Amino acid sequence: MGSMDRSKRRSRLWKKALLHFALCFVVGFFTGFAPPSTATFFSGGAAERRPLRSIGILPAAPGDVVERVVEPGVAVNRSLVEIPRSVSAATGGNGDVGDDPPPDMEGVGARGPQEPSRRLLIIVTTTRSNDRFQGAFLRRLAHTLRLVPPPLLWIVVQAHAEAPATAAMLRTTGVMYRHLTFRENITDPAAEADHQRNVALSHVEYHRLTGIVHFAGASNVYDLRFFDEIREIEVFGTWPVAVVSENRKRVVVDGPICHSSKVEGWILKDLSNDRRLLVTSSDVSPRPPNINISGFAFNSSILWDPERWGRPTSLPDTSQDSIRFVHEVIFEDETKLKGIPADCSKILVWHLYMPRVIPLPFHYQNPR
Repeated sequence: MGSMDRSKRRSRLWKKALLHFALCFVVGFFTGFAPPSTATFFSGGAAERRPLRSIGILPAAPGDVVERVVEPGVAVNRSLVEIPRSVSAATGGNGDVGDDPPPDMEGVGARGPQEPSRRLLIIVTTTRSNDRFQGAFLRRLAHTLRLVPPPLLWIVVQAHAEAPATAAMLRTTGVMYRHLTFRENITDPAAEADHQRNVALSHVEYHRLTGIVHFAGASNVYDLRFFDEIREIEVFGTWPVAVVSENRKRVVVDGPICHSSKVEGWILKDLSNDRRLLVTSSDVSPRPPNINISGFAFNSSILWDPERWGRPTSLPDTSQDSIRFVHEVIFEDETKLKGIPADCSKILVWHLYMPRVIPLPFHYQNPR
């Protein structure tokens, strides 16, 4: 009897196991034919969540800091030279729009036309050796350039020996920049400034940086509308500059007289005693002796594509003195100049004339 009871219990266990196996098999078999469902046990009737389609890394925006310490004659990877343009947050790193469908064109039209792309502004700033206030002026100018809509590239030229301190400051400005250095020892301040401008223009020409070039002094003060105005320049643009002396008791206006953006003459008038700027025929000169370096801007393509702007290619090589070449082009045909603003009646640029302040040597005195 005992053996028969044990055999019955074993048969019941096998029957239960086979029954469980058969039920699991049948449930799994039919579940495979059921359509997938987006519902979960934890949805709790909440709103349906949109699945994550793609994750990408966007290219650096034009406002990001780009450190470039470059010396003349050093080869530079051209793939690093391209100036990035604004990238929509909806696009991935390769410019494609993930898996989302294209936007409704009717909806886009209802929102109005898209904003046209802005021209690149190439702001060139030269520096002075052993100037105690150089770093303060550069930082103040950087704060101004941060307020300018991109794309903007700031080129700072400096002697190689003083570059490390400035490079550390430029990394914190939030402005896209190139830091160019030179090793020549030049004692004449004017010759040194022209050499730095030639270094910057040679860099622009070599890398074909297409945009509007403007020489911004570190001590300049700008109305932000100025940067919107110079983006409209086709070939050359010029404007009046107010030169303010250090003691603020003398103001000189240097620049063009315009009629509907056409330059009709030039003035260099002291406003120390006459702040109304009453211009007479005796104040107007048909040709200026020289244009203020902060008083003009030009299309950078004139440096490598002279035929586009009506310049013969048989001229002597001027690549070693680009700033002189630009001045010659301006003076030979003033019809290419565009007055800014339309009638040159507003001062948008102030140049603070600051003499060089050399740091005093530090003498340590041993206390007794």
